[in-house]
Amino acid sequence: MTSGVGLLTIFVLSVFVGFEVISKVSTILHTPLMSGANAIHGIILVGAMLLLGTAHGAGEVILALVAVVLATVNIVGGFVVTDRMLEMFKGRTTRGARTPAEGGESAKR
Repeated sequence: MTSGVGLLTIFVLSVFVGFEVISKVSTILHTPLMSGANAIHGIILVGAMLLLGTAHGAGEVILALVAVVLATVNIVGGFVVTDRMLEMFKGRTTRGARTPAEGGESAKR
């Protein structure tokens, strides 16, 4: 078994490495990165539900339920952020503006 100090060291190093990797990602790649993160969080949610189904004590049930709730919040938040990012790439249309097919200004040229 790994000691608590070893696990803490791995956790701290993974936080630093994760921060460095994410901070180096260009702005244009954030949307695909969020989509990949949502897929990973979906796997985490399935694992948390499996743990909840096999939990035996009250402490295990509470801990597994917290894991399910946090994974669900993470997935929903990721999809909201991804949706907002994708909205930024859509063209802006003004109210009342007509497209060239409808005889708008650019169709007269």
